[in-house]
Amino acid sequence: MRAVTFQAPGEVRVDEVPDPELSAAADALIRVEATGVCGSDLHIYHGRVEIEPGFVIGHEFVGAVVAVGAAVTAVREGDRVLGTYATACGECFFCRRQDFHKCDRGQVFGHGAALGGLQGAQAELLLVPRANLTLRRVPDGLTDEVALFAGDVMGTGYHAVAEAGIGPGESLAVLGLGPVGLCAVQAAVAAGAGTVIAVDSVPERLAMAESFGARAIHLTEEDVRGAVKEATEGRGADATVDAVGHADALELACRLTRKAGTVSVTGVYAERLELHMGIVWIKALTLKTGHANVIKHLDPVLAALADGTLDPAPLVTHRMSLDDAPEAYAIYDRREALKILLSP
Repeated sequence: MRAVTFQAPGEVRVDEVPDPELSAAADALIRVEATGVCGSDLHIYHGRVEIEPGFVIGHEFVGAVVAVGAAVTAVREGDRVLGTYATACGECFFCRRQDFHKCDRGQVFGHGAALGGLQGAQAELLLVPRANLTLRRVPDGLTDEVALFAGDVMGTGYHAVAEAGIGPGESLAVLGLGPVGLCAVQAAVAAGAGTVIAVDSVPERLAMAESFGARAIHLTEEDVRGAVKEATEGRGADATVDAVGHADALELACRLTRKAGTVSVTGVYAERLELHMGIVWIKALTLKTGHANVIKHLDPVLAALADGTLDPAPLVTHRMSLDDAPEAYAIYDRREALKILLSP
């Protein structure tokens, strides 16, 4: 089969690799019909997250079930399905607490041996372990490009807002309006937030956030802290989402959030950084961090996509062939795309 493989920082390639095969009773084999290029893939592309050369990358997918193991009951051959970016066993200490993202035996698709050695979804075929938890049938009428978001990007934005504890009438600032940040804006509006302030430096992304119901603030051309204070009677935001994954964004998030508020850190961090702990301490801030618990949120997110409460379709700016993956990564790296879909 054809698949996108990591070769070196700045280099991916479409290679012929062996077809995957069922190896356990809980496995399913999927023929991939749509897959995405994600910000997490870009971390691999940059060499920020290290994986082995030749490893198949990608972790977003919609497709058709080709075969299932004897223990798979949630889906069957021929079903149109979507999957989450990672698997979970459903049985360990963390899964019993519904902390599926911290499963002792969890694996992340397309991230190399360090995260479970599970080959990625930017391929014609995909082996899906623990299919009963990892897969869901796609509701009738839901397009591939919308369904794809449930398994990672919209699930991550939804998780960021849920972890922030935002309820009706409360205020949220979102730093970084890539796909996850924009999905967080939608999720916050859907949760009934009274004020959503969206911060970025790309005019098109600011305009999109505004179309979703947020107040858009330019990072460098406007007074971000002043705008947040003005919108919150001087207190600061009840919570702030860091959807960037950079020390400057985290520091700004801590400064924008009110006393006893929450900073929800969904941006990816893979290195040490300096944090002004005095600000965190004196304001009594709560930090919520880490991978998104997409499996826990999968069913409500999928329901909200199906009824139109959440609609990430405007985020898809490019639809390309799997064979064009090297060009897709280059386009994404130049920030010329918001979300790229690849079709095998």
